[in-house]
Amino acid sequence: MTNTEFELRGFNHVALVSSDMQRTIDFYSGILGMPLLKSLDLPDNLGQHFFFDAGNGNSLAFFWFTEAADGVPGISAPEEKPGFGEWISAVSSLNHVAFDVPAEKFAEYRAKLKAAGVQVGPIVNHDNSPTQVALEMNDDVYVRSFYFQDPDGILLEFATWMREFGPDDVGTKPRTEADRRKPVHA
Repeated sequence: MTNTEFELRGFNHVALVSSDMQRTIDFYSGILGMPLLKSLDLPDNLGQHFFFDAGNGNSLAFFWFTEAADGVPGISAPEEKPGFGEWISAVSSLNHVAFDVPAEKFAEYRAKLKAAGVQVGPIVNHDNSPTQVALEMNDDVYVRSFYFQDPDGILLEFATWMREFGPDDVGTKPRTEADRRKPVHA
C-alpha cells in the first residue's frame, strides 16, 4: 500500500515524558541498547529533551520537565501489561510503543530482557480468532509480541510481523465517539 498524499518514511520521533532522565538513559541505552543521539537543556529551566536511536532513522525522545505532574495509571498510561492487569488508557494518551524486532531474534531478546531483570509478559500470538490470541503459531498469526514496562511504567512491546497484509485485513467498520461508554468516576 502506498500513501498518495504524503511521502512518510516512518517516525522521525515519538516524544514521551520521563520522571528521571538518568534512569531513562540507564534503561533505554543500558538495557535496550539504544544509543543516545542528542541531549539538550530547554530554555528558561523548563527541563530537558533527549533523543535515542530506535533504528532505521527513527528516534524515541523523552522530555524531562522541571514541573511535570505525575502520570495517573489507567488514565495517562496503562496500569499494567496486557495479561497482567488493566491496560486501557484515556483518549489522547499514549498506550504503548511497539518496537519492530527480527523474528529470528524474538525469543533471544525476550530472554535478554528477563536476564536484565525486566518483567516481561507472555508471548502473544495475535490472530483473527474471537480471542485474538492463538496458543500456538498458525498461518493466521499476523504478529507475535510481548510487553514490558520502562522504569516510569511506559508500556513497551517487542513485536515481529509474521505475514504481509492484504485487502481482507481492513474490513472492520470504524466506531465513533457516539459508540464509546464513558467511565463513571466516583
